[in-house]
Formats: sequence, C-alpha cells, structure tokens
Amino acid sequence: MIKRETYMSRIRPFIGNDLVKVMTGIRRSGKSVMLELIKEELTESGVPAGQFISINFEDMRNTRLLTADALHKEIMKRAEKIEGKAYLFFDEIQEVADWEKCINSLRISLDCDIYITGSNAKLLSGELATYLGGRYVEFVIYPFSFSEFLELYHTVDPDAAVQQCFQKYLVSGGMPYLANLRYAEEPSRQYLTDLFSSVQLKDIVRRNKVRDVDLLERIIAYAMANIGTTFSAASLVKFLKSERRTVAAETVLNYIRYCCDAYLLFQVKREDLQGRQILASNEKYYIADHGIREAVFGGNMRDINLILENIVHMELLRRGYRITVGRFGNREIDFVCHRHGEKLYVQVAYLLATEDTVRREFGVYDLIRDNYPKYVVTMDELDMSRNGIKHRNIRDFLTAGEWN
Repeated sequence: MIKRETYMSRIRPFIGNDLVKVMTGIRRSGKSVMLELIKEELTESGVPAGQFISINFEDMRNTRLLTADALHKEIMKRAEKIEGKAYLFFDEIQEVADWEKCINSLRISLDCDIYITGSNAKLLSGELATYLGGRYVEFVIYPFSFSEFLELYHTVDPDAAVQQCFQKYLVSGGMPYLANLRYAEEPSRQYLTDLFSSVQLKDIVRRNKVRDVDLLERIIAYAMANIGTTFSAASLVKFLKSERRTVAAETVLNYIRYCCDAYLLFQVKREDLQGRQILASNEKYYIADHGIREAVFGGNMRDINLILENIVHMELLRRGYRITVGRFGNREIDFVCHRHGEKLYVQVAYLLATEDTVRREFGVYDLIRDNYPKYVVTMDELDMSRNGIKHRNIRDFLTAGEWN
C-alpha cells in the first residue's frame, strides 16, 4: 500500500474537522485505500481504532443498510458505545437511497468526522449541495501516476530500468490492483476487461437506466478509438449511421455524459486563445486509464501518440490543473493549463523525427506572446529546447516535482 502523498497532503488539513470529506473517482482507482491511509494516520496520531465505524455498501452483508433511515439508526446505535469523536467511513455511498439526508443528520447530531467515497461525478450535485450547504470538500482520486506506478512496479521487478517501466506503463496503465497480479499480462488484461464491464454495467447502464446497451458500447468504442481527437456529436451520429444505427445527437451526448459522470471519460473543451472564449463544439475526450483501453480495445502501441497525450492529460488533472485545448487561428495547442493564477502550455508528440515535425510542434507557440512556461513533451532522449520553449522527455516530465 503506497502512501499516495499527493492526495494525503490535500486531505490532511481537513482531518478531524466537521467538513464531510468526499472522495470520488472511477471504480477501483484506490478510493478505499485512501480511507485506510486516513485511518492509519489517525491511529498514528493516537485515535483508538474503536472510534472508527467503517461500512462498504457493496458488501452484501450491508444490504439491510441501503436506505438513509436504516443507516442512520445503525450508526446512532454504534456511536452510543464510542467515547469521544466517532470517525465514520462510508465506501461507495451512492448505493444508499437518500444517503445525503443521513449524512447531513449524522453531521448535525453526532460528534463525528465523516469520510465517504463514490464512483459518480454527480454525487455532489443537486440535493447534496442543498443538504450540506457547502460543508464538504471533494477530492477526485485517479489511477496511479507514472511516479506511483514506478514505485509499485519496482516492488515486483526491483532491477527494471525506468525506460522498461515506462514501456510497461504504456500497456498496463495505472489501476492499483494490477500490482497484486504482479503485472502479469493475461491476468492484468482479464482484470481490466472485467473492471470495464463493471463500470459500464453498474455506473453507467444501471445508474442511468440505459436501455440501448449496444448503442452505448458503440459510442464508448468510438470515443476510446478517438481519444485526444476532436469530434462532435454530429460526427458520431454520422459514424453510427454508417453502421446502420440511426440515433439523435442528443442521445449521443447523454451517453457520453454518463461515461464522464462515471469517470470513465474526461471531456476537454476548446478555447479560442485570441477571443478568450470557450468554443461550443468539437471537444476532446480522454480515458481515465489507458490500460483499460489496451485491454478492451487494443492498439496502445499503434496509437502511441494518442496514448502519450492521454497520459499527460491525466497527469495534469492529478496536479490540479484546469485544462482546455488551445486554438489560435488554424493552430492548436494540446493543453492550456490553469491553476491558482498559474498558466502552462503543453504540446505532446511521439518523436521529433524530422525537421518538419520539430517546426510543427514548436511552431504552435509562435503566436503566443506571454511569458508562461511552454513545453513540448516527447519520447526523444535528446533535449531539443529552443527559443525559450522547453523540450522534455515524457518520463522526466511525468516524474518532475514541479513544472516552471
């Protein structure tokens, strides 16, 4: 169990206070482990384990607690036996009907510190915002970064060179459980395929009452094949028509939104850097874990340029950046990144193999006159930085402490 200090450093200031700590993210990204890490820190600070109440709502033994009323009664009964503050840990809380009412009531009526996890981005929308009135903090937990993968992979193969580890990461991705399988190819593929099926069935089909599962599967396959490529609902409708499936653009948009809500896909909007406005169409989509793409769809090494872009996108999200695709005239910058008043530009390519490629990748910055950091990130080993634009090997970029 690695410490995941990136997340713990953000959560730590809120441990022990009355804000509800909410951890969301794709199924099996390590949210349950975060709860264990928090318990570990509390124990080390002197809190007895007897003050912890932990419930996983996907455990069949807790089926009787899947309503707000039943859960509230159970927690109040257990809390009577606790001296001092109760620490409540609820895993996959979305399984509980009207859970928001229960959590809010416990927050008001008990001396408690509450931590919850869920696998849907809409967990904190609508009613919960009303019930808690801003008395919560949310942390999105993503699959392993390359740095985290490196740390864990070296427990399996201590002598593996960093280049070898990155080759494995390109195919395996960052889902935490793969370390338990020692990153063996076939078991890992089977696990990721089953995980994808679980996300599709439990977090997309069942939650959104999707009737046309075949259509959903086709839309997901199209999005996975075209990660990092701008496309519109209209182009997807046209593609589906070629497959003899007639469907409305609104349905396509709804199904993609369900995938984003389940943290399977992430949407990145385009930004006109001249007019400084967000453009309304032709977004890009990236997948939460490129290892899932390899297991289900295949072709990560064939589409290496798209996979590198996907990996960089997810790293930017982990580090708390708000991301857009930058358009300047007929040129496009892969990522324009904003965080706390900082700004960063990142262009991703496979290799700078020809002078034309070098001109293209560095040339996108010609019209950007500000002094914010600008990067070109590739698999090249030689540093080709020029004109104030920094060139980085992708492994170095991903493992760097800070970018400036």
